[in-house]
Amino acid sequence: MDNNAIDWGKLGFQYMDTDYNVRCYYRNGEWGEIEVSSSNVINLHMAATCLHYGQEAFEGLKAFRGKDGKIRVFRMEENAKRLQKTSDGILLAKLPIEKFCEAVKKVIKLNERFVPPYESGCSLYIRPLLIGTGAKIGVGPADEYLFMIFVSPVGPYFKDGFKATPVCILRGYDRAAPLGTGTFKVGGNYAASLVPGSLGKQMGYSAVLYLDAKEKKYVDECGPANFFGIKNNTYVTPKSTSILPSITNMSLQQLAKDFGMTVEQRQIPEEELATFEEAGECGTAAVVSPICRIDDKDLNKSYEYSKDGKPGPICTKFYNTLRAIQYGDMEDTHGWVTIID
Repeated sequence: MDNNAIDWGKLGFQYMDTDYNVRCYYRNGEWGEIEVSSSNVINLHMAATCLHYGQEAFEGLKAFRGKDGKIRVFRMEENAKRLQKTSDGILLAKLPIEKFCEAVKKVIKLNERFVPPYESGCSLYIRPLLIGTGAKIGVGPADEYLFMIFVSPVGPYFKDGFKATPVCILRGYDRAAPLGTGTFKVGGNYAASLVPGSLGKQMGYSAVLYLDAKEKKYVDECGPANFFGIKNNTYVTPKSTSILPSITNMSLQQLAKDFGMTVEQRQIPEEELATFEEAGECGTAAVVSPICRIDDKDLNKSYEYSKDGKPGPICTKFYNTLRAIQYGDMEDTHGWVTIID
């Protein structure tokens, strides 16, 4: 596609073909060299472990074009570390951090013409994928793996942009088991969220907020993002054995400290939702998505944070600051961005 034909103002959060992807194979106990491909398909054995036993992990990160024309990628080393933790969790071959970062830089350079212009408000979404490709009939890890990265220019995750949206609690569904794969970025966790997520959208909610699977007493996370609440100049986010550690959440916790706020990562009883001044979701795709209201559909209770859909001042400050760092409009005092030469 000619990038001049892209209407950046109407670009949604959806897949678009770009010029190249990069691939790296694990065979005979070692990782090979990074290869470049222009094909958007892969050859896969029908007995591959990713298809039968869920040996599949992925990451998501973004690159941004600044006002100075430079391309910046946000915290890719943290994505590399998280992929390694997931690999330990489901017995994937562990990709070295250096090779992960090399592949990210390479795929961005190969598709540089698809990095959206600064004034568009869009970004280049980067999707690393690690799958078991070795054939197995019995349950067990593969002996061969494929790591690949494709990219796609994207607009805002929510089509209405930065505004507060309602979420709901549906007690009849769990995203992940307390000691299962919830802390890893694997496709199975997202598969488990499809039915409740669809039901929530049918009822007019942007996402489902899950309670802990064991007791249904504490807040866990939203389907596509981590949860946080704000009260008394304190940033509060759940601590749980089934929550994916969000790199965006990690970044917001540091920004909260920079703003002079207290940070608490702990269990959040559902009744505490009534005490928050602001609440929101955070993740790579949405960045910061303020919550206007949380409805507990089973208890017929509501917790309201914004009557007019307007984001609160702290959520707005987080959103503007993080995006300013990502686009190079604000000094990167924590060394979060890498400039692609």
